[in-house]
Amino acid sequence: MSAPLRVYLVDDEPLAVERLEWLLRESPGIEVAGSTTDPEMAIHFLNGQPVDALFLDIQMPGINGFELLARLKEQPSVIFTTAYDQYALKAFEVNSIDYLLKPVDPEQLRRALGKLERLRGGPKPEWRALIEELALKLRAPQADYPDRIASRVGERVYFVELASVTHFFAKDKLTYAVADGRSYAVDYSIAELERRLDPKRFLRIHRAVLLSVAWIGQVHSHFGGQMTVGLKDTKQTQLPVARDRARALKERLGLH
Repeated sequence: MSAPLRVYLVDDEPLAVERLEWLLRESPGIEVAGSTTDPEMAIHFLNGQPVDALFLDIQMPGINGFELLARLKEQPSVIFTTAYDQYALKAFEVNSIDYLLKPVDPEQLRRALGKLERLRGGPKPEWRALIEELALKLRAPQADYPDRIASRVGERVYFVELASVTHFFAKDKLTYAVADGRSYAVDYSIAELERRLDPKRFLRIHRAVLLSVAWIGQVHSHFGGQMTVGLKDTKQTQLPVARDRARALKERLGLH
């Protein structure tokens, strides 16, 4: 019987770490060597106690996932747990076993662990030069905003065109993009989307709602200063506007 696979988890979101660690501890043949939300702590641990595989988020404050890898003495196999689609294909080249979209689906995790076990003990490609290149690119200011966003549905990762997204909303600790009458789970908080997407195209109108300006059909003012936005979608969706966001919406639309 082979020894358990020793894995380590790094993600700046505590709930993501907690969920994934629970799933891994329920998986046979897996030993969770540790987990952290602090990339510096992860580097210190991994340089002292190498593991078989690393579950790693790419987008983290302070040190991103590629920078973390570049500072390790020995290369682990990597399973990325993020939806930073701009770097998804590159991530696979960096000795990545798989790419999991958060929130991690148990079936997708089982598939990734099976692949990891099959490749265990095999040759590991040289990755340091590519890692350092990606770390720099991730740090550099991005001149272009993305035109699409990733979402996993079942066994597939779909790339949703942002032009068709009417709005994003947060519910039950998850974030969804609404397009063509469907809701797609995405791996970003509303705050992250607000920073990542073109501010000329998307405007936050509520702590839990990021709106595509192009899809605004009507704006309604109600008694007591309340506002709602009516979208030009087939459902004629109505979205509430938070009081502290109303002024920004009016300025964007040229309302007085």
